[in-house]
Amino acid sequence: MGFEIPEPFCWDESFRVFYENLDEEHKGIFKGIFDCAGDRGNSDKLNALVKVTANHFDDEEGMMSKANWEDFPQHKKCHDEFLAKLKSLSCPLDDATINFAKDWLVNHIKGVDFKYKGKL
Repeated sequence: MGFEIPEPFCWDESFRVFYENLDEEHKGIFKGIFDCAGDRGNSDKLNALVKVTANHFDDEEGMMSKANWEDFPQHKKCHDEFLAKLKSLSCPLDDATINFAKDWLVNHIKGVDFKYKGKL
């Protein structure tokens, strides 16, 4: 079973990866999902979520590549799949989609990103 999804859905200290830029970007993805959940018919909010997520993945992957992070290929695959899913969405978003995005982010940070703490 996965990690508990916070409600209200927002970043807290339990999600820290201890790289200030990545923590700030994670906060932005949380906010993007939160904004989409609150206005499910707003395609501008969905597009903003896609953009902030893609930018974050680029930054994180760049840090992983530079550090020769051993799990980089698998980590990038997770990113690519999630970003493809986000890009395939259209408004209005349904409950299942919102729950998927929340669950994916929480479990990705705590279950996957935490593995690189102190190694990038």
